[in-house]
Amino acid sequence: MSEIRTILRNAMKEKLARNEVVASMTVRFARSIEIAQIARTAGFDTLYVDLEHNTLSIDTCCQICIFAQQIGITPLVRVPANTPEYICRVLDGGAMGVIAPHVRSAAEARTMVELVKFPPLGRRSAGGALSHYQYRNFPANETHAAMNEATSLIVMIETITALENVEEIVAVEGVDLLLIGSNDLCAEMGIAGQFDHPRLKDAFAVCIAAANKAGKHVGIGGLASRDDLVTRFVQMGARYVSTGTDMAFLMNGCAQRAKFVRDIPL
Repeated sequence: MSEIRTILRNAMKEKLARNEVVASMTVRFARSIEIAQIARTAGFDTLYVDLEHNTLSIDTCCQICIFAQQIGITPLVRVPANTPEYICRVLDGGAMGVIAPHVRSAAEARTMVELVKFPPLGRRSAGGALSHYQYRNFPANETHAAMNEATSLIVMIETITALENVEEIVAVEGVDLLLIGSNDLCAEMGIAGQFDHPRLKDAFAVCIAAANKAGKHVGIGGLASRDDLVTRFVQMGARYVSTGTDMAFLMNGCAQRAKFVRDIPL
């Protein structure tokens, strides 16, 4: 393994390559780099900073990503729009992967590959020495190849149209993983909040079959409160689990301790 490939090791990708299940934490509340260490100490493989559903700045997001890199937890960013001004900046700023929401077709997936991957696979622009390789200079042909291997493109399946096109989407070279957004997908199917509905199970089955055919992986999103369904879908073949948000973890822990004190018999 070359020196730059050693520096750029992506723990999440390595775990997926071994067919192991990846545990991910979503960052929506924390505004400082300590959240990465908390995630690592807790045993998560990766975290993703959710810029789609909060007001975190790109600067704060990238500081968290850079620190996550340094301690061996894979930093991903869910962008608010699938456009260069978000994708290129978070990747150059420290992210080792992008979660692209609302992808509906193979053509849209190919556009994401162009933004996320360097030539010849994509058209990502070179931004000089980055934190990913310790701000060191390596030949461009080495950095482009190594960064393409280390950088993950995760596309979200959260619409009926995407589900209908899932075989074509996951077959696009450069797409690494499908993340099923259970909340939005159920809402689009007219079964909002009905996670036990057979249509959601069928959607996972279709996506897992398509991903297996393409040699890719499927992730579970939006089911943090349903360990039973997460277990079912992992056993069906899903290999990435979005376990919940930092805010939800804090709120649940606080509520438990407050209840303990309220319930002490006098």
